Formats: sequence, C-alpha cells, structure tokens
Amino acid sequence: MTLLDDHRLLVTGVLTDDSLAFAIARRALEEGAVVALSSFGRGMSLTRRTARKLTEVGEVGEVIELDVTDPAQVSAAAAELDERFGRLDGLVHAIGYAPPSCLGSGMFRAPFEDVATALHASTYSLAALVGALRPLLARSSAPGGASVVALDFDGSRAYPQYDWMGVAKAALESLGRYLAREVGPDRVRVNMLAAGPLRSIAAKSIPGFSLFEDTWADRAPLGWDVNDTSVVGDAAVALLSPLLRATTGAILHVDGGAHAMG
Repeated sequence: MTLLDDHRLLVTGVLTDDSLAFAIARRALEEGAVVALSSFGRGMSLTRRTARKLTEVGEVGEVIELDVTDPAQVSAAAAELDERFGRLDGLVHAIGYAPPSCLGSGMFRAPFEDVATALHASTYSLAALVGALRPLLARSSAPGGASVVALDFDGSRAYPQYDWMGVAKAALESLGRYLAREVGPDRVRVNMLAAGPLRSIAAKSIPGFSLFEDTWADRAPLGWDVNDTSVVGDAAVALLSPLLRATTGAILHVDGGAHAMG
C-alpha cells in the first residue's frame, strides 16, 4: 500500500512544472492519490497544459476554476469537489501574490490597497478555502483524518526585498495555528511547510532573489540546492499522509537547517 492510497486531494498553485505545487502533485500521485488541480484567469491554460504531464503518473481530472479572492468561485469549487469526490482528504495551499510595490521597495511605499491585496491572496485565502472545504475535509476517510498543507517561507525573520510578502507569510503561520485549533475537532490538521529558496515560478517575481540563493547554502548545515523541488514534494506527502496524523499547528522547515542557524 502506498502512503496516499485512495486519498482525494486538491492542489492549488500549479502553473508550470517548476512550480512547487507541481512537485507536490506529482509526488502525491506517485503515492496513490487522486488529485484535482485549480487555477484561474490566464493561468488556466498553463495549468491545463501542465496537468497533461501529471497524467503520466496518475489521475488528474479537469482543472477547477478557483480565484481564491472571489467568494463565489470558492463556493463553486467546493461544490464541484463535492460532486467529484464526495470528500476531501487533503488540501495544498500553494498560493501567494503581492503587487510589485510590496516587494523590494521597503515598508513605506506600498499603499494599503496593495498590502490588502497581498494579505487577501496570500493569507486570508487559506482561511477562505479551509472554511469552504471544511465539510468535505471532515468527511475524510483517511487514517488520522484530513490534512491541510500551506506552503510558507520562514516568517520569523526579516529578509531583504521580501517586505510585505514576509509580513503576509508571518500572518499565514499564525493563521495556521488558529485554524488548527478550530478544525482539529473535525479530525482536520493544518500545518505549514516552510521551504528554503527554490527556483520556482514564484521566485521569479521576487526582486533580488539571488540574494537568497547566494547565502542560503552557506548558512544551511545540510547544504541547499535551489533547483531541487523534490524535497518539498517529499515533505508535503509526509504531512498529507497518516504518518504525521498527530501533528498540527506546526511549521515543518525544509531548508537544509538554515532557519535554525545564527
């Protein structure tokens, strides 16, 4: 039996095959999961194209349209997943966006409207999704119940250029703990996966990303390969699986140990 045998999962955030969400979806399929992907707007065509690569590994249905900032689409996606699966054993939140003014410009240039956009897309969206999908997650037949995994980037430090997105990630970590407390009685666990810097499609939008690359491997006692997204896929599968069924409200750092160094 594989780790995610008969698990029904929703994986958000797959755009191209260098997306961290792609590595997670692929690894989950290899472990026996049935995966639904979501996307929206101009990203739909990209996600559909990328989904075809995943069908070589396992079952991926039609891509679900889901703009997490649109309550109507969140509700519609929940209804579609109910019709398709009848339950949900796992959710991967791999969503983050900040307007250009929120990255690389310091903390004083971004207007509140842009900051609100970043927090809505990157943080509040997790609460919106878990709230809408809670009935499906509560029906999970997986040993230990359902698992929510949110992709994170260490929110305990102030990193150069990351600015308001760093604030959004810190808020995401706090939100994860509150959600874990609220949905725990439904046998739903909520954890963060804080990866080190990887050359993904999201990284391309961060000004000065090379600053992370240049120093991370030096700080990480295990070293760090910015091209190896498989470490994220493996860690996410562990969190989604019954192996970590007693773990919730936690931050799993997958960063070569850099977060723990002075």
